[in-house]
Amino acid sequence: MAASATQRNVVFVDGIRTPFGKAGPKGIYAETRADDLVVKAIRELLRRNPQLDPSRIDEVAIAATTQTGDQGLTIGRTSAILAGLPETVPGFAIDRMCAGAMTAVTTTASGIGFGQYDVVVAGGVEHMGRHPMGEGADPNPRFLADRLVDPSALVMGNTAENLHDRFPTITKERTDAYAVASQNKYEAAKKAGFIADTLVPVATRSAAGWGLATEDEPPRPGTTLEDLAGLKTPFRPAGRVTAGNAAGLNDGATAAILAGEDTAHELGLPIGMRMVGFAFQGVDPAVMGIGPVPATEKLLARTGMKIEDIGLFEINEAFAVQVLAFLEHFGIADDDPRVNQWGGAIACGHPLASSGVRLMTQLSRQFAQNPDVRYGLTTMCIGLGMGGTVIWENPNHKDYAAHEAGAK
Repeated sequence: MAASATQRNVVFVDGIRTPFGKAGPKGIYAETRADDLVVKAIRELLRRNPQLDPSRIDEVAIAATTQTGDQGLTIGRTSAILAGLPETVPGFAIDRMCAGAMTAVTTTASGIGFGQYDVVVAGGVEHMGRHPMGEGADPNPRFLADRLVDPSALVMGNTAENLHDRFPTITKERTDAYAVASQNKYEAAKKAGFIADTLVPVATRSAAGWGLATEDEPPRPGTTLEDLAGLKTPFRPAGRVTAGNAAGLNDGATAAILAGEDTAHELGLPIGMRMVGFAFQGVDPAVMGIGPVPATEKLLARTGMKIEDIGLFEINEAFAVQVLAFLEHFGIADDDPRVNQWGGAIACGHPLASSGVRLMTQLSRQFAQNPDVRYGLTTMCIGLGMGGTVIWENPNHKDYAAHEAGAK
């Protein structure tokens, strides 16, 4: 009779990302390969955690939304080889659009929890300058011909406008105010040195010669409400979604180490946070941005928790309206200090499949700064009508030690 697997605690050890660039021929990564961005992140993780023998890594899961060119060829495996990991370390690619890295984490975490992995690397990359969203895709005509989805579902900006329709109290003025706050919070966090701690510098090359990317390219410090008021609404005449209250098109990569809690102790790895649970939920693709709401409701019910138990929120800012819809549903103020303390994607950028690990990396750093907070949440909307949420526990909280002792 085979021995049964036992459930284990899963911990987020460390996370890192490249600076995020603007997509396009003038962006910092215009002449940089996507897989090289991933390699840089993986190598930095190993440099920061020298006590981890690379041969102990059981899996490398890397997400990309557009899996072609330098984002193709099973990028989890190829990036592991390029990063110098032993050939015994396997890898795979994963796609859940914007939640690719989040899914890379939850999928490999499931393997850890079931006892089949001890240590993994999970992350994501998107080079939207080389590979625009949907490049090479061939949607089945029945999606539209049979009205399986509304035509607006295939254009994310249109789904954000649809969300405004569903939540008439979320005006353009509110989304612009939220966007200004995101820029301001990001700039404050950057000046405090919090952002730099999450970045690995990347050497770049262009016609102008060699350079070094050390900070995010998209932020617009000093943005005012007046600046945003006159921007065009490209998805609808007299609409509400603009380039100022939505994330841009970006390039970048993220990577994280996850491990069984027992393995982390064995190897002397730091514990940034412990995974409590995760949930994904489908919604009407035409209002894609509402996805975090039912995903979070599902996870709260599954864990027996309440929204009031969450002391820190990292919500991906694909569109300001999507974040505000989440906050409004749960009765949270637009300017609640628990939400996106360092700003979000409206400021720093959203290279699609990479962003989930950015949220987690920031939350783990914020946990260290806020030992009074026990639980935090990372959540994001997902193209084609989904939402994903992960709840984490702070190892710096006084009750964490008691939980850990009880689990032994």
